[in-house]
Amino acid sequence: MTYNEVPQPDSRPFPIKVRRRRWVRLALILAIWTFIGLVFTFQGYFTSYRSERPMLFTESLYMQMSWAYLFALATPLVLFAAARLPIEKNNWVRSALLHIPISIILSGLVTALGRVIIWLRFGYPMGKPLTMESMWRFVVSNFSEGIGIYLLIALSYYAYSYYQRYREGRLRTLQLEAQLSHAQLQALKMQLHPHFLFNTLHAISALLNKDVEAARKMITRLGDFLRLTLENSGSQEVTLQQEMEFLRCYLEIERIRFQNRLVTRMDISPQSLEAKVPNLILQPIVENAIRHGIAPRSTTGLLEIEAKRLNGTLRIKVRDNGPGLPEHRTSDNLIKKGLGLANTETRLERLYGADHLFDLSNDPAGGLIVTLEIPFHTDGSASSQPEIE
Repeated sequence: MTYNEVPQPDSRPFPIKVRRRRWVRLALILAIWTFIGLVFTFQGYFTSYRSERPMLFTESLYMQMSWAYLFALATPLVLFAAARLPIEKNNWVRSALLHIPISIILSGLVTALGRVIIWLRFGYPMGKPLTMESMWRFVVSNFSEGIGIYLLIALSYYAYSYYQRYREGRLRTLQLEAQLSHAQLQALKMQLHPHFLFNTLHAISALLNKDVEAARKMITRLGDFLRLTLENSGSQEVTLQQEMEFLRCYLEIERIRFQNRLVTRMDISPQSLEAKVPNLILQPIVENAIRHGIAPRSTTGLLEIEAKRLNGTLRIKVRDNGPGLPEHRTSDNLIKKGLGLANTETRLERLYGADHLFDLSNDPAGGLIVTLEIPFHTDGSASSQPEIE
């Protein structure tokens, strides 16, 4: 808080917090100038041994601490002036010119007061008079040192003020980036809902002419799926156990559609169920496997889902026994072509940056393997006992 800031309204004239901050600032100023005074005290004391009459330590202490505490008293005034005269691009000339007379006047007053304090210790007991002429000569000879100290304090204030503004600007930028990323993640997640609904409603429409009972079951499962989705609609991450509940509901819909042509196998490690994963991250991956690996087949299609914890990482694999990646198609091309996989990759990038893996590769035994790796964490806390495969 700078010296030109106004305290917030309070029922009391001086809120406790404001007064505490003020006393902390004053104590810090006093401590700094005490340290400076002690440094110059020892310097003056040891330097005086070069002269014919060495200075007593008490004399050096009195003189240097007097100047130090005078400038300590002047420091709040300098900070007040610097706060009232900010150095900006459009007013730096005006502020700099106003600092010149202020520094001269303040330095002259401090130097004159210092002359009086020194005379009280070294001149008055010896009967030396304090005249206006001697006062004027002393001020003219020494006030430039006060101007230098004034400028040093003012520049220190400006440097600290600019640093604080830089930190606040960085904090605002990070907050805006976080808000933007959250909005983008929300938009990407919302794109998956109509995409999935379109495919499911299309399947229901096709079943109405073939198997009304199957279409009715599919509508019921779709309602269950939407209910589970809406319960976590505001969450970017859910537990793997919740994600598997969504996925099982989706697979029940697909089993009605494919009947005996779809076989699923699950190998989910119990330790991985509490891990946090992006909400609805597996559904588009499984949908892609069914669409490209199982739907074109006339024989039974196999879908395997595996999840385990590995060295602080959650690894999920989705494998099908379809044709896999064609020779002329790369993993990146396949990801970019499908809305679900493209959004999956983008969401992982937004949430985890470089700390994730999303890879599509052909299984040597036939079919496609989608591998997903993200940091293993539960409710924001990383686990400390990694499982070694």
